[in-house]
Formats: sequence, structure tokens, C-alpha cells
Amino acid sequence: MIIKKFLSLLNPYKTDLPTFTIVGVGPGDPSLLTIAAVDAIKKAKVIFFPIADDNKKSFAAEIVKKYTKFKKNIPVIFPMARKDFDPDEIWSNAVEKIVKSIQNGESVVLLCLGDTSLFASSSNILRLIKNNHAEIITKTIPGISSISAAAALNDFDLVKKGETLIIKECPSSESELTTLIRESKEKKMVLAIMKVGKRWNLVREILKKEDIINTTLIALSVGMPDQIIQYASQYNKEFMPYFSLILIRFD
Repeated sequence: MIIKKFLSLLNPYKTDLPTFTIVGVGPGDPSLLTIAAVDAIKKAKVIFFPIADDNKKSFAAEIVKKYTKFKKNIPVIFPMARKDFDPDEIWSNAVEKIVKSIQNGESVVLLCLGDTSLFASSSNILRLIKNNHAEIITKTIPGISSISAAAALNDFDLVKKGETLIIKECPSSESELTTLIRESKEKKMVLAIMKVGKRWNLVREILKKEDIINTTLIALSVGMPDQIIQYASQYNKEFMPYFSLILIRFD
């Protein structure tokens, strides 16, 4: 067992033992799946996927449905910062189900929308498994982030030589967002602000005040059928979907 686990660490994507793998599936377009992601999904016996509640579909599951038709598919409710869910209970229940599958000799994949290292709720599950079930072999396969996809679709340079990129969840207060923008402008840092969504009206007014609304790029539902990528000044709606971000550079 020790030798096999050591060998799996040398080649983290290949092992004959049941494993737990978090797979980044990209922002929405199935063509953006990596080969490593597809291989992991094909080899797994059980696919866990996140949903917002019992009546919601999973964006992550939709992306990979071509490869999961004949597998055991199990939804897991992710709290998504909602007050009506107890996150500790959610993570513990998910871990219990995952561990049970692995102990039955089944390799498990947990789907993660976008990339596994950016605002990924799956990291909570991984932490619990590593802390409480050290015998389980774990892997993480990165995915293309919505930030990278949006930048590529608009030929937007996220970082040039000597620059700094700040990735941040959208502030909810006018003063915090204004300070962030002004300090970034002063230091010529590039801003990627995620989860704009319900804060859009606040964000739009600040972009106008700071005179950057014509150069700020918005990206909504990247990789999905209703994708929108345009400058903030061109977006006239009063709301934005949950999957929304803005990119700002001060050239």
C-alpha cells in the first residue's frame, strides 16, 4: 500500500487504487475541457456534482454530461454563502458519501465549475478528506477559469511583464470598491473582479464616477449559451447573472 501510494505521488494522474479527484471543468463550454479532466471522468465510477438546491440543475454536470451517462451521478448541495444552509454540515455530509464510495472500491470525481483554485467550494471537501482520511489518495485537476476564458475571447492581457494582477470578489460597499479602483489605477495594477451579479448597479455608478466605464470589460456566463462579453458602457440591463466578472486595466 505504501509503495503504491508513493508511486501515485510520482505520477499523480495514474493509479490503480480508488481515488478522490476534484476536476475543474472550465467555465461552461465543453470544448474547453482538458484531456486530463475527460480522462479522470471516464475512469471514475462515481461522479459527484454541485447544485444550489434540490430543484436546481448543475452547470458543472451539464458540461460533462456526454461522459457521465452510464455512471453513478450524485448531486451535492453547496451552500454558496446562503444563510439557509449550514456549510459545515454540507461539507461533512458530502465527505461521508464520498468516503463511503471510495471504501467500496469506487474511484470518485467531484466536479468543479471553472478552475479548482479560484473561489472553489470543493476545497472545503478536499481539506476535510485530507485531515480525516489521510489514507485516501487525492488528486486535483485544474480547469480553465472564467477569467482566462473571458480575457482570451477579447484579447485582453491579464498580466504583462512587470505588472500585478488582483483577483477579488466584488466589494459590497461603495467606499471599498472606489478605494480598490483608485489604488489599482495609481499603481497600474490589473483588476479582475468576480461575482459582480447583484452589485452591478453599485459597480456601474462607480465605473462612471471614475471615468472607466468605457474601458472596463464585462463578462457574463462565460462559455454558456447566454454568454455576454462587452464593455460596461454597452450593458444597459439593471441586473447581472451570478456568473459575472469585470476586467479593468489602466494603460
